[in-house]
Formats: sequence, C-alpha cells, structure tokens
Amino acid sequence: MRTVVFNQKGGVGKSTITVNLAAVAAGRGRRTLVVDLDPQGNASRYLLGEAADAPRAGVADFFEQSLKFSMRPRGEAEFVSDTPFERLALMAGDARLDEMHAKLESRYKIYKLREALDALAADFDEVWIDTPPALNFYTRSALIAARSCLIPFDCDAFSRRALYGLLEAVEEIRADHNADLAVGGVVVNQFQPRANLPARTVQELVDEGLPVLEPYLSQSVRIRESHERSTPIVVLDPRHKLAEEFEALYDAIAAPKGRKGGKARR
Repeated sequence: MRTVVFNQKGGVGKSTITVNLAAVAAGRGRRTLVVDLDPQGNASRYLLGEAADAPRAGVADFFEQSLKFSMRPRGEAEFVSDTPFERLALMAGDARLDEMHAKLESRYKIYKLREALDALAADFDEVWIDTPPALNFYTRSALIAARSCLIPFDCDAFSRRALYGLLEAVEEIRADHNADLAVGGVVVNQFQPRANLPARTVQELVDEGLPVLEPYLSQSVRIRESHERSTPIVVLDPRHKLAEEFEALYDAIAAPKGRKGGKARR
C-alpha cells in the first residue's frame, strides 16, 4: 500500500496524519516507510526529534543523485534511515528540497520517486508520503508514485472551497500519469462535535457523496505533546481517544473499497 497525504492548504495536519497512520501500520507488524517530501521536514522531526538535524542521506540526496550521471549510483535503500520505532523507517526531508525544485521540474524527474519506491517494494509493506502545502513537483511526484490519496480537511469554508480543486487535481494525475491512483478519502481533522459549523460542514460533504472517512479526528492538546516529544500519539498514549481514532481510521482506510477516482459532484 502506498498512500500520499495531500492538501495545498497548510496547517491541516498532513504530517501528523501521515506519521500516526504509519505508526499504526508499523505497530501491527507492517514494514513501513515514511517519505517526507516537505522542505520543512515536519514528519522527519516528528519521528526523529533533534536527531533530524544530524547529517543523513534522505529524499534531497536521492533527487540530487537523479540530476547527476554516475557510473555507480547509490541504491535506493541508502536513502532510508531507521527511526526509534520498530518497523518504521524514513526517507527524511530537509530544506534542500526547495533549492532543487526548479531544476528537477525543468528536467522532468517526475517519475523518479515512483521508480525508487518500486525498487524498495520488497523491503516495505506500506509507504506513507507526506507532501508540502502546494501542488508542485514533489506533490505530483507523490501522486504519480502512490496508489491512494488522503485529503485532510479542517472544517472551515476555505478548506471546503479548495477541496473540489484538490479532487480534480487528483483526477487529472490519475487520467494522465497514474491509472492506479484512487482517492482513499477525506480525513476530517481537529473535529469539534459540539460546534455547529464543523458538524454542519462535514455533513454537507457527506450529503454531496464525497468520500468522507470515519472516525473524524478530534481536536486535542495531547497531539501537541506528542509533537514536542517526537513520538506519535499512537505510541505515546495508545489509550487516548485520538490514538484510538487513528487506529479506527487506519482500519477504515485499509478496508477493501470498490471505488476508484473521486471526482467531486458540484
């Protein structure tokens, strides 16, 4: 299973969702890889803490190699690092991704990530890809490499307006580059069930027939503590309500679906 978590809007919880669902998979015995394509490196820091600042080969090094001819290129596994969590590995992201973006795009290296993940397929049961808050080279690379796309949604009017464009972008990638890509669902994040606006907004999405996943992820201060301690909440506090929601959400995502695509109905 290869899943990309994608939204052009920042602050919707992409890294948190990516890392915790990956940690659920690893906790269930699945060999799991997190690929951090965001130059901010939030998923990397979430998993490694201050150790994320230490020199290590990662996604930027992989793409840099793709820009250079070498008689002896490094194998894809050399860009993967261990994390403190059993069965959970990382292709770390860092700020250098920003520097090489234009060159990668101009030289059309858009399929390189898919080739790398194909080469690593025997080593990992699942791959979870975190993306920057933009529909750029890295996000398109992830959508081309993935089989499923999750779209975080944070229950406001701006997110809803952008959601239709996101679904159309996924459909375009599916039509032009990756016929195996499907919308895995819309992940409702920081949900406040007692607040009228979030409940109404989400229900309207459901009524439109959009693939809204359950359970909705609750708003919680505990998730900030898990960020500070560089430990996914499903590991830090597995009995917490939010950790249990991530477990149930993973089950909903992993369940077989007869749905492909995900084009919005207007």
